[in-house]
Amino acid sequence: MLCIACMIPCMSCANKEKSPLRGTDNEKAEQSGPDSLSILVAGDLMQHSPQISAALTNSGYNYDPCFELVKPIISDVDLAIANFEVTLGGPPYKGYPCFSSPDEYLHSILNAGFDVLTTGNNHCLDSRQQGLERTIMMMDSLKVAHLGTYKDSLERVKNYPLLIERNGFRVVLLNFTYATNGLRVTKPNIVNYIDTVQIADDIAKAKTMKPDLLIAIPHWGIEYALTPNKPDRELADWLFTKGVDHIIGGHPHVLQPMERRNATATNGGNVLVYSLGNYISNQYKDNTVGGAMVRLDFVKQDGKVKLVNCGYMLTYCSRPQNSGKKNYRIVPVEMDSVLNQQDRNIRDKFLRTANNLFDKHNVDFGKYKE
Repeated sequence: MLCIACMIPCMSCANKEKSPLRGTDNEKAEQSGPDSLSILVAGDLMQHSPQISAALTNSGYNYDPCFELVKPIISDVDLAIANFEVTLGGPPYKGYPCFSSPDEYLHSILNAGFDVLTTGNNHCLDSRQQGLERTIMMMDSLKVAHLGTYKDSLERVKNYPLLIERNGFRVVLLNFTYATNGLRVTKPNIVNYIDTVQIADDIAKAKTMKPDLLIAIPHWGIEYALTPNKPDRELADWLFTKGVDHIIGGHPHVLQPMERRNATATNGGNVLVYSLGNYISNQYKDNTVGGAMVRLDFVKQDGKVKLVNCGYMLTYCSRPQNSGKKNYRIVPVEMDSVLNQQDRNIRDKFLRTANNLFDKHNVDFGKYKE
Protein backbone atom coordinates (compact mmCIF):
# COMPACT_ATOMS: atom_id res chain seq x y z
CA MET A 1 0.00 0.00 0.00
CA LEU A 2 1.07 3.61 -0.55
CA CYS A 3 0.77 6.84 1.34
CA ILE A 4 -0.04 9.11 -1.60
CA ALA A 5 0.84 12.26 0.30
CA CYS A 6 4.42 11.22 1.00
CA MET A 7 4.77 8.55 -1.68
CA ILE A 8 6.56 6.17 0.67
CA PRO A 9 5.66 2.56 -0.12
CA CYS A 10 5.46 -0.12 2.49
CA MET A 11 7.92 -2.99 2.16
CA SER A 12 5.52 -5.13 0.14
CA CYS A 13 5.13 -2.30 -2.38
CA ALA A 14 8.83 -1.54 -2.42
CA ASN A 15 9.59 -5.15 -3.27
CA LYS A 16 6.95 -5.36 -5.98
CA GLU A 17 7.98 -4.92 -9.60
CA LYS A 18 5.71 -5.15 -12.59
CA SER A 19 6.53 -7.85 -15.10
CA PRO A 20 8.01 -6.82 -18.44
CA LEU A 21 5.63 -9.33 -20.03
CA ARG A 22 2.49 -7.36 -20.86
CA GLY A 23 -1.02 -8.61 -21.53
CA THR A 24 -0.66 -12.17 -20.15
CA ASP A 25 -0.74 -14.04 -16.86
CA ASN A 26 2.64 -13.83 -15.15
CA GLU A 27 4.18 -13.32 -11.74
CA LYS A 28 1.65 -10.57 -10.99
CA ALA A 29 -0.60 -13.44 -9.98
CA GLU A 30 1.85 -14.11 -7.16
CA GLN A 31 1.80 -10.48 -6.10
CA SER A 32 -1.88 -10.02 -5.27
CA GLY A 33 -3.27 -13.56 -5.48
CA PRO A 34 -5.44 -15.24 -8.10
CA ASP A 35 -8.63 -13.90 -6.51
CA SER A 36 -7.96 -10.16 -6.70
CA LEU A 37 -7.29 -7.63 -9.44
CA SER A 38 -6.56 -3.90 -9.33
CA ILE A 39 -6.98 -1.74 -12.43
CA LEU A 40 -5.87 1.87 -12.86
CA VAL A 41 -6.90 4.09 -15.78
CA ALA A 42 -5.25 7.46 -16.46
CA GLY A 43 -6.23 10.26 -18.81
CA ASP A 44 -4.71 11.86 -21.89
CA LEU A 45 -0.99 11.46 -22.53
CA MET A 46 -0.39 14.58 -24.64
CA GLN A 47 2.89 15.86 -26.06
CA HIS A 48 2.99 19.51 -27.12
CA SER A 49 6.06 21.17 -28.64
CA PRO A 50 7.29 22.67 -25.34
CA GLN A 51 7.20 19.19 -23.81
CA ILE A 52 9.39 17.87 -26.60
CA SER A 53 11.88 20.70 -26.05
CA ALA A 54 11.88 20.17 -22.30
CA ALA A 55 12.72 16.48 -22.65
CA LEU A 56 15.68 17.05 -25.00
CA THR A 57 19.07 16.09 -23.58
CA ASN A 58 22.58 15.82 -25.02
CA SER A 59 21.93 12.15 -25.79
CA GLY A 60 18.33 12.21 -27.00
CA TYR A 61 15.06 12.62 -25.11
CA ASN A 62 14.26 11.68 -21.53
CA TYR A 63 10.68 11.69 -20.21
CA ASP A 64 11.30 9.63 -17.08
CA PRO A 65 11.16 12.71 -14.79
CA CYS A 66 7.60 13.36 -16.00
CA PHE A 67 6.34 10.20 -14.32
CA GLU A 68 8.65 9.72 -11.33
CA LEU A 69 6.15 11.00 -8.75
CA VAL A 70 3.26 8.82 -9.96
CA LYS A 71 5.28 5.73 -10.85
CA PRO A 72 4.76 4.17 -7.38
CA ILE A 73 0.99 4.53 -7.78
CA ILE A 74 1.01 3.01 -11.26
CA SER A 75 3.29 0.18 -10.19
CA ASP A 76 1.02 -0.59 -7.25
CA VAL A 77 -1.74 -2.02 -9.48
CA ASP A 78 -2.01 -5.18 -11.53
CA LEU A 79 -3.17 -3.52 -14.75
CA ALA A 80 -2.54 0.12 -15.72
CA ILE A 81 -4.14 1.75 -18.78
CA ALA A 82 -3.83 5.21 -20.38
CA ASN A 83 -4.82 7.10 -23.52
CA PHE A 84 -1.86 7.55 -25.90
CA GLU A 85 -2.99 10.70 -27.68
CA VAL A 86 -0.03 11.21 -29.98
CA THR A 87 1.60 9.34 -32.84
CA LEU A 88 5.14 8.01 -33.20
CA GLY A 89 5.53 9.17 -36.78
CA GLY A 90 9.27 9.75 -36.57
CA PRO A 91 11.14 13.05 -37.00
CA PRO A 92 10.60 15.91 -37.39
CA TYR A 93 8.84 15.82 -34.04
CA LYS A 94 5.80 18.03 -33.73
CA GLY A 95 3.26 19.16 -31.19
CA TYR A 96 -0.19 20.59 -31.76
CA PRO A 97 -2.09 20.38 -34.04
CA CYS A 98 -0.54 17.22 -35.55
CA PHE A 99 1.39 15.31 -32.91
CA SER A 100 4.49 13.24 -33.67
CA SER A 101 6.51 12.38 -30.58
CA PRO A 102 9.95 10.88 -29.98
CA ASP A 103 10.02 7.14 -29.35
CA GLU A 104 11.52 7.84 -25.93
CA TYR A 105 8.10 9.11 -24.83
CA LEU A 106 6.68 5.61 -25.23
CA HIS A 107 9.66 4.07 -23.44
CA SER A 108 9.13 6.32 -20.41
CA ILE A 109 5.38 5.62 -20.34
CA LEU A 110 6.11 1.90 -20.16
CA ASN A 111 8.89 2.44 -17.65
CA ALA A 112 6.34 4.24 -15.47
CA GLY A 113 4.35 1.01 -15.36
CA PHE A 114 1.57 1.28 -17.93
CA ASP A 115 0.50 -2.04 -19.44
CA VAL A 116 -2.14 -1.04 -22.01
CA LEU A 117 -2.44 2.03 -24.23
CA THR A 118 -5.51 3.12 -26.17
CA THR A 119 -4.83 4.64 -29.59
CA GLY A 120 -8.39 5.19 -30.81
CA ASN A 121 -8.59 8.96 -30.42
CA ASN A 122 -8.95 12.06 -32.58
CA HIS A 123 -5.17 12.47 -32.99
CA CYS A 124 -4.35 8.92 -34.15
CA LEU A 125 -4.06 10.04 -37.81
CA ASP A 126 -1.95 13.13 -37.12
CA SER A 127 1.03 11.59 -38.95
CA ARG A 128 -1.26 9.95 -41.49
CA GLN A 129 -0.70 6.34 -42.50
CA GLN A 130 2.98 6.34 -41.56
CA GLY A 131 2.20 7.55 -38.07
CA LEU A 132 -0.59 5.07 -37.45
CA GLU A 133 1.46 2.12 -38.65
CA ARG A 134 4.70 3.19 -37.00
CA THR A 135 2.94 3.73 -33.67
CA ILE A 136 1.58 0.19 -33.83
CA MET A 137 4.98 -1.14 -34.87
CA MET A 138 6.72 0.53 -31.93
CA MET A 139 4.17 -0.74 -29.44
CA ASP A 140 4.37 -4.25 -30.84
CA SER A 141 8.17 -4.17 -30.69
CA LEU A 142 8.02 -3.28 -27.00
CA LYS A 143 5.29 -5.87 -26.36
CA VAL A 144 2.82 -3.38 -24.94
CA ALA A 145 -0.86 -4.21 -25.39
CA HIS A 146 -2.79 -1.61 -27.37
CA LEU A 147 -6.17 -1.13 -28.98
CA GLY A 148 -8.13 1.31 -31.14
CA THR A 149 -6.15 1.42 -34.41
CA TYR A 150 -4.99 -1.37 -36.74
CA LYS A 151 -2.82 -1.85 -39.80
CA ASP A 152 -5.51 -3.90 -41.53
CA SER A 153 -8.65 -5.96 -40.99
CA LEU A 154 -6.73 -9.16 -40.30
CA GLU A 155 -4.90 -7.51 -37.43
CA ARG A 156 -8.16 -6.15 -36.03
CA VAL A 157 -9.89 -9.53 -36.22
CA LYS A 158 -6.95 -11.11 -34.44
CA ASN A 159 -6.47 -8.51 -31.71
CA TYR A 160 -9.83 -6.85 -31.06
CA PRO A 161 -11.57 -6.77 -28.69
CA LEU A 162 -8.44 -6.90 -26.58
CA LEU A 163 -8.26 -9.73 -24.06
CA ILE A 164 -5.95 -9.34 -21.07
CA GLU A 165 -5.48 -12.30 -18.74
CA ARG A 166 -4.21 -11.33 -15.33
CA ASN A 167 -4.41 -12.93 -11.88
CA GLY A 168 -7.01 -15.44 -13.02
CA PHE A 169 -9.23 -12.70 -14.49
CA ARG A 170 -10.19 -12.32 -18.13
CA VAL A 171 -10.48 -8.60 -18.90
CA VAL A 172 -11.77 -7.53 -22.31
CA LEU A 173 -11.28 -3.93 -23.44
CA LEU A 174 -13.04 -1.82 -26.08
CA ASN A 175 -11.86 1.54 -27.44
CA PHE A 176 -13.38 3.85 -30.06
CA THR A 177 -13.31 7.53 -31.00
CA TYR A 178 -15.88 10.06 -32.13
CA ALA A 179 -13.67 11.35 -35.02
CA THR A 180 -10.12 11.90 -36.30
CA ASN A 181 -10.00 15.67 -36.82
CA GLY A 182 -11.34 15.50 -40.36
CA LEU A 183 -8.60 13.14 -41.56
CA ARG A 184 -9.69 9.99 -43.35
CA VAL A 185 -8.13 6.68 -42.55
CA THR A 186 -6.11 5.23 -45.43
CA LYS A 187 -6.88 1.68 -46.50
CA PRO A 188 -6.09 -0.94 -45.33
CA ASN A 189 -5.67 0.84 -41.96
CA ILE A 190 -8.60 0.79 -39.54
CA VAL A 191 -9.64 3.21 -36.80
CA ASN A 192 -12.38 2.25 -34.36
CA TYR A 193 -15.03 4.93 -34.64
CA ILE A 194 -18.21 5.34 -32.57
CA ASP A 195 -20.55 3.26 -34.70
CA THR A 196 -23.17 1.47 -32.63
CA VAL A 197 -23.69 -1.24 -35.25
CA GLN A 198 -19.99 -2.09 -35.22
CA ILE A 199 -19.71 -1.69 -31.46
CA ALA A 200 -22.65 -4.08 -30.95
CA ASP A 201 -20.84 -6.65 -33.08
CA ASP A 202 -17.65 -6.10 -31.08
CA ILE A 203 -19.51 -6.54 -27.79
CA ALA A 204 -21.04 -9.76 -29.08
CA LYS A 205 -17.56 -11.00 -29.99
CA ALA A 206 -16.24 -9.89 -26.60
CA LYS A 207 -18.85 -12.01 -24.84
CA THR A 208 -17.61 -15.11 -26.67
CA MET A 209 -14.26 -14.53 -24.96
CA LYS A 210 -15.99 -15.24 -21.63
CA PRO A 211 -14.74 -12.10 -19.90
CA ASP A 212 -14.89 -11.55 -16.18
CA LEU A 213 -14.87 -7.83 -16.93
CA LEU A 214 -15.84 -5.93 -20.08
CA ILE A 215 -14.58 -2.35 -20.03
CA ALA A 216 -15.19 0.34 -22.66
CA ILE A 217 -12.81 3.28 -23.05
CA PRO A 218 -14.54 5.76 -25.38
CA HIS A 219 -12.97 8.91 -26.79
CA TRP A 220 -15.95 11.25 -26.78
CA GLY A 221 -17.41 14.49 -25.53
CA ILE A 222 -17.03 18.22 -26.07
CA GLU A 223 -13.64 19.74 -25.42
CA TYR A 224 -13.41 21.80 -22.22
CA ALA A 225 -17.03 21.09 -21.21
CA LEU A 226 -17.28 20.08 -17.55
CA THR A 227 -20.39 17.95 -18.03
CA PRO A 228 -21.22 15.30 -20.64
CA ASN A 229 -23.54 16.01 -23.53
CA LYS A 230 -26.76 14.15 -24.25
CA PRO A 231 -25.32 11.84 -26.96
CA ASP A 232 -22.60 10.65 -24.59
CA ARG A 233 -25.07 10.02 -21.78
CA GLU A 234 -27.25 8.04 -24.17
CA LEU A 235 -24.26 6.07 -25.50
CA ALA A 236 -23.21 5.22 -21.95
CA ASP A 237 -26.70 3.92 -21.15
CA TRP A 238 -26.70 1.90 -24.36
CA LEU A 239 -23.30 0.37 -23.63
CA PHE A 240 -24.49 -0.77 -20.22
CA THR A 241 -27.64 -2.33 -21.68
CA LYS A 242 -25.42 -4.23 -24.13
CA GLY A 243 -23.44 -5.78 -21.31
CA VAL A 244 -20.45 -3.48 -20.77
CA ASP A 245 -19.47 -3.54 -17.10
CA HIS A 246 -17.53 -0.29 -16.77
CA ILE A 247 -17.01 2.81 -18.92
CA ILE A 248 -14.03 5.15 -18.51
CA GLY A 249 -13.83 7.89 -21.12
CA GLY A 250 -11.76 10.84 -22.19
CA HIS A 251 -11.14 13.59 -24.76
CA PRO A 252 -12.52 16.84 -23.28
CA HIS A 253 -9.12 17.61 -21.63
CA VAL A 254 -10.98 18.49 -18.44
CA LEU A 255 -12.55 16.40 -15.72
CA GLN A 256 -16.16 15.36 -16.01
CA PRO A 257 -18.43 13.59 -13.50
CA MET A 258 -17.99 10.05 -12.25
CA GLU A 259 -20.56 7.63 -10.89
CA ARG A 260 -20.96 4.14 -9.54
CA ARG A 261 -24.31 2.77 -10.62
CA ASN A 262 -26.03 -0.02 -8.71
CA ALA A 263 -23.46 0.19 -5.91
CA THR A 264 -25.47 -2.18 -3.71
CA ALA A 265 -25.71 -4.89 -6.39
CA THR A 266 -24.01 -8.21 -5.74
CA ASN A 267 -21.36 -7.39 -8.36
CA GLY A 268 -20.52 -4.09 -6.65
CA GLY A 269 -22.02 -1.93 -9.38
CA ASN A 270 -20.88 -0.33 -12.61
CA VAL A 271 -18.43 2.56 -12.91
CA LEU A 272 -19.02 5.40 -15.37
CA VAL A 273 -16.37 8.08 -15.84
CA TYR A 274 -17.07 10.56 -18.60
CA SER A 275 -13.64 12.20 -18.74
CA LEU A 276 -10.37 11.78 -16.84
CA GLY A 277 -8.93 15.05 -18.16
CA ASN A 278 -5.29 15.61 -18.99
CA TYR A 279 -2.66 13.39 -17.42
CA ILE A 280 0.22 15.32 -18.96
CA SER A 281 0.16 18.19 -21.44
CA ASN A 282 1.23 21.79 -21.99
CA GLN A 283 -2.33 23.06 -21.77
CA TYR A 284 -2.78 25.78 -19.19
CA LYS A 285 -6.34 27.08 -19.64
CA ASP A 286 -8.61 26.79 -16.64
CA ASN A 287 -9.33 23.17 -15.71
CA THR A 288 -6.86 21.65 -18.23
CA VAL A 289 -3.84 21.64 -15.90
CA GLY A 290 -4.74 18.35 -14.28
CA GLY A 291 -6.77 15.20 -14.39
CA ALA A 292 -7.45 12.00 -12.54
CA MET A 293 -6.44 8.40 -12.22
CA VAL A 294 -9.28 6.02 -11.45
CA ARG A 295 -8.61 2.78 -9.60
CA LEU A 296 -10.95 -0.21 -9.48
CA ASP A 297 -10.37 -3.18 -7.15
CA PHE A 298 -12.05 -6.53 -7.79
CA VAL A 299 -12.26 -9.92 -6.10
CA LYS A 300 -13.27 -13.19 -7.71
CA GLN A 301 -14.75 -16.05 -5.73
CA ASP A 302 -16.53 -19.14 -7.03
CA GLY A 303 -16.39 -17.65 -10.51
CA LYS A 304 -18.20 -14.47 -9.46
CA VAL A 305 -16.51 -11.06 -9.77
CA LYS A 306 -17.26 -8.16 -7.46
CA LEU A 307 -16.10 -4.54 -7.46
CA VAL A 308 -15.04 -4.05 -3.84
CA ASN A 309 -13.39 -0.62 -4.00
CA CYS A 310 -13.06 2.25 -6.43
CA GLY A 311 -12.25 5.94 -6.52
CA TYR A 312 -10.25 8.71 -8.13
CA MET A 313 -6.83 10.21 -7.46
CA LEU A 314 -6.36 13.75 -8.75
CA THR A 315 -3.14 14.83 -10.44
CA TYR A 316 -1.67 18.17 -11.43
CA CYS A 317 0.75 18.76 -14.32
CA SER A 318 3.59 21.01 -13.23
CA ARG A 319 5.06 22.95 -16.16
CA PRO A 320 8.65 24.30 -16.28
CA GLN A 321 7.25 27.81 -16.77
CA ASN A 322 5.88 27.64 -13.25
CA SER A 323 8.17 25.22 -11.44
CA GLY A 324 11.56 26.31 -12.73
CA LYS A 325 12.34 22.62 -13.32
CA LYS A 326 13.64 21.44 -16.69
CA ASN A 327 10.85 18.97 -17.37
CA TYR A 328 7.13 18.55 -16.90
CA ARG A 329 5.97 16.48 -13.92
CA ILE A 330 2.73 14.73 -13.05
CA VAL A 331 2.15 15.46 -9.37
CA PRO A 332 -0.45 13.88 -7.05
CA VAL A 333 -2.37 16.89 -5.76
CA GLU A 334 -1.58 16.03 -2.13
CA MET A 335 2.17 16.50 -2.63
CA ASP A 336 2.62 20.09 -1.44
CA SER A 337 6.32 19.71 -0.71
CA VAL A 338 7.35 19.34 -4.36
CA LEU A 339 5.49 22.44 -5.57
CA ASN A 340 6.52 26.07 -5.29
CA GLN A 341 3.98 28.77 -4.45
CA GLN A 342 3.16 29.55 -8.07
CA ASP A 343 2.43 25.91 -8.81
CA ARG A 344 0.36 25.59 -5.64
CA ASN A 345 -1.81 28.54 -6.61
CA ILE A 346 -2.55 27.04 -10.03
CA ARG A 347 -3.15 23.59 -8.53
CA ASP A 348 -5.49 25.02 -5.90
CA LYS A 349 -7.61 26.75 -8.53
CA PHE A 350 -7.85 23.46 -10.44
CA LEU A 351 -8.77 21.64 -7.22
CA ARG A 352 -11.54 24.07 -6.32
CA THR A 353 -13.27 23.51 -9.64
CA ALA A 354 -12.75 19.74 -9.53
CA ASN A 355 -14.08 19.43 -5.98
CA ASN A 356 -17.11 21.61 -6.75
CA LEU A 357 -17.82 19.60 -9.90
CA PHE A 358 -17.60 16.26 -8.11
CA ASP A 359 -19.57 17.44 -5.08
CA LYS A 360 -22.39 18.48 -7.38
CA HIS A 361 -22.43 15.67 -9.94
CA ASN A 362 -20.62 12.55 -8.74
CA VAL A 363 -22.78 9.63 -7.63
CA ASP A 364 -21.38 7.07 -5.16
CA PHE A 365 -17.88 7.81 -6.38
CA GLY A 366 -15.26 9.59 -4.31
CA LYS A 367 -11.55 9.70 -3.64
CA TYR A 368 -9.79 6.36 -3.69
CA LYS A 369 -9.15 5.00 -0.22
CA GLU A 370 -7.13 1.89 0.59
